[in-house]
Amino acid sequence: MMLSVHDLHVAYGGIRALRGVSLEVDSGEIVTIIGANGAGKSTLLNTITGFLKPGKGEVVFKGQRLGRQPARIVKLGICHVPEGRLVFANLTVHDNLLLGAYLRHDRRQILADLEKVYGIFPRLRERMKQMAGTLSGGEQQMLAMGRALMTNGELVLMDEPSLGLAPLLVKTVFDIIREIRGLGKTILLVEQNAHMALEVADRAYVLEQGNILKTGRASDIAQDPAVRAAYLGTKSVAGGR
Repeated sequence: MMLSVHDLHVAYGGIRALRGVSLEVDSGEIVTIIGANGAGKSTLLNTITGFLKPGKGEVVFKGQRLGRQPARIVKLGICHVPEGRLVFANLTVHDNLLLGAYLRHDRRQILADLEKVYGIFPRLRERMKQMAGTLSGGEQQMLAMGRALMTNGELVLMDEPSLGLAPLLVKTVFDIIREIRGLGKTILLVEQNAHMALEVADRAYVLEQGNILKTGRASDIAQDPAVRAAYLGTKSVAGGR
């Protein structure tokens, strides 16, 4: 097991965002968390990466308990593609990517990984000298994903990578997620687009109002009548997608 979250409780501003959440991610998997806006999905990722402090529970990565030390968590091998991309608008594409490697000192491998990123995202190579703030939404999402890969982390947390993108770009983003898994990465994916998330994932968790309601193989979750009605816009298996 690569990641274990056990009985996680998180509250802020008087809101109980997570209420006893437990989940596991095995090496090499794509695990998705689906749920409505406000279900606690982003809170969960931000707690794993040390930006929020749980009131109760623990996060364990490769046998080590994590706390509120984001830099240490990155060094251990967890990288985060945040919701909203959060690229450095006044820096070039190239400099944004290099910032992903700010905790690394293996210069030769950094340059090799940079070439890998440009191989996955050829559009970023074309725009490497362009200011990140002038990129389209889809290009900024590619940049955020590439920047995370430059940490050389084993576990990639992705928070709503398809948010606000045109349908054609959504398909491209999910194709890239598959390609990233092909590099040997493990992925924990938070996504409101349940159709695409369940298609790409091995296993899934359904999060609602801070609670895990269902878990299982993604293909089984996709056929669950309650999930189909709530998140896939269909009332039964016969209704199709």
